[in-house]
Amino acid sequence: MTDLYPPADDREDVRRTAAAHTAASRDVEAFLRRLPGTPGAADVAEYAALLTREELLRAERRAAVDAAGLLLPSLDDDTPDVTPT
Repeated sequence: MTDLYPPADDREDVRRTAAAHTAASRDVEAFLRRLPGTPGAADVAEYAALLTREELLRAERRAAVDAAGLLLPSLDDDTPDVTPT
């Protein structure tokens, strides 16, 4: 019998985490578009929460990409390049 819901592979994890990160980035953009000229404490708190979410999802996306084997050389000068073998 064919499984109607096959297990997700690494590529599906990458697509899912990339979509979640994109949505979080759009939420930050939407917030910045509606930000008042003089931000208040609530605005600062909301921005902090949105930015934290976006950064966490970016880390998830990076981990999923690494797990899928799509390794890139580091952009940091002090970190050695990683070359797939």
